[in-house]
Amino acid sequence: MPRSRVRLPPGVTESFDVYINGVRQEPGSDYDVVDGELHFDRVLMKDKISKKRWFLGAWGVGTYRQHDSVDVRYERNGRTVLAEALEIDSLG
Repeated sequence: MPRSRVRLPPGVTESFDVYINGVRQEPGSDYDVVDGELHFDRVLMKDKISKKRWFLGAWGVGTYRQHDSVDVRYERNGRTVLAEALEIDSLG
């Protein structure tokens, strides 16, 4: 089964929230934490926009592909921190 992983930012403690495309995810059902990484039982992808697709988009021609954004909200030194658009890797 294809899976995806995202490395947690340094300094993340036990208490944090995970969002995919702005939607809060639940630990245990949407993801698991394994050795400082978030493991998802689904394929997450970041779209890389080529120069050709950027040029077409500038002229109003849509080229849509899957583009997931994984964000983590956590506390550090008493302040809320938001790590946005974390890198996504495949687990195969």
